Amino acid sequence: MPDEDNGANQDGFRERMAKQGEEAFGKIAQDLLKNPLVTGTLTAAFDARERATRAQELALGALNLPSAADLERLTRRLRSVSQRIEGLEEGLDRIVELLDTKSDAKSDAGIERRLTAIEKTLARIEKKLA
Repeated sequence: MPDEDNGANQDGFRERMAKQGEEAFGKIAQDLLKNPLVTGTLTAAFDARERATRAQELALGALNLPSAADLERLTRRLRSVSQRIEGLEEGLDRIVELLDTKSDAKSDAGIERRLTAIEKTLARIEKKLA
């Protein structure tokens, strides 16, 4: 029993420590976000990143190379075309099945006519032989 109590106490201690750590981390994060120097630095970093991305796209365009945005648009377009082709394939499969069904019905009707003709011929032959 003492081992079980010790394990439960350790679990409770870990949970309290984790909760306190989360609260401390949250407070630090809030304090940092309230600091104008930190927010200004983050804003400047994001602006610099945006300018670098635009400069990269212009450089790639000047070299006649696709940018990441160009590749993403191309990927989306290819997916769209692929989905349309799949839809067309499904439609063609349905048409082929329908045509196969109709041709099977026609050939079945033709076979029935031929069998009927053969039966009539056999009946005439039996009459002649009888």
